[in-house]
Amino acid sequence: MPTLKEIKGRIASVQNTLKITSAMKLVSSAKLRKAQTAIENMRPYEEKLQEILALATDSGNDSPKLSLRDPVRANSFGESSPESTEVKKNNTVIVAMASNSSLCGGFNANAIAKVKAVLKEHPGATVYSIGRKMADAMRKAGYPSPKDFTTLSEHPSYGPVSDLVDKFLDDDSDVILVYNHFVSTGKQVPVAEPLVSNTPETPGTQQSSSSDLFRGSEDVIVEPSKKALLEALYPKTLKIKLFAALLDSAAAEHAARTVAMQTATDNGEDLLAELTLQYNKGRQQKITNEILDLAGGRVEQ
Repeated sequence: MPTLKEIKGRIASVQNTLKITSAMKLVSSAKLRKAQTAIENMRPYEEKLQEILALATDSGNDSPKLSLRDPVRANSFGESSPESTEVKKNNTVIVAMASNSSLCGGFNANAIAKVKAVLKEHPGATVYSIGRKMADAMRKAGYPSPKDFTTLSEHPSYGPVSDLVDKFLDDDSDVILVYNHFVSTGKQVPVAEPLVSNTPETPGTQQSSSSDLFRGSEDVIVEPSKKALLEALYPKTLKIKLFAALLDSAAAEHAARTVAMQTATDNGEDLLAELTLQYNKGRQQKITNEILDLAGGRVEQ
């Protein structure tokens, strides 16, 4: 049975922890709103860029395979699905995103598990880890990152993303993005989706895109040519997509940490109530015993 002094010490410890979790929840909430605003501001530009790119895309075989954002379909990557196309090449690159710190629930664990599932399909892939937690996990698994990208997790920047995509295009690599997709504050879904795919698509498996709206249209004039427009916009679209995934992962991280800190705060308040009740009962019992001792002493006299 703990003494009143021990219970009082535990109450003070829980109160201090509650101050930390409450502050972290407020900070994460503010960062989440900022991340959501960044995504909302960039989304119209991304959509318009893909729409312009669709003008230069036709049904010919000389068009590059642009993988549009589709987290629902990408979530089944690595599982048996008639829509998935297996790509087993030595120059496959996986860009895996997680956070630099913990205290965000299952955010990091889910992303790491998703990367390991993709690595079973591509055991010879090179993993570019974004975030310290992902880099540490991949290093232990035998997939060290060729370069340190820990700063991109906390501060997403377009410059390093642009350089990275240029390198992937120069190396003619198949690139797969693995990250937590932000659905809502209480839901983040780990997804794996292709960024660059150099594997020919089998008949009947092509993705439908907004380019279908412009195919066969005789009112569209492209200057200087479709090929020139495609060569200029295709790399930019890939860079925007990777940067959007980075912002999406950041928003999911802040959402996961907000929920985790809210849960920790709620549990701490419940524990504090139990300890306070236990302390009051013990204190009342001690006072009662002292009164009984005094009463018993008077009777003896």
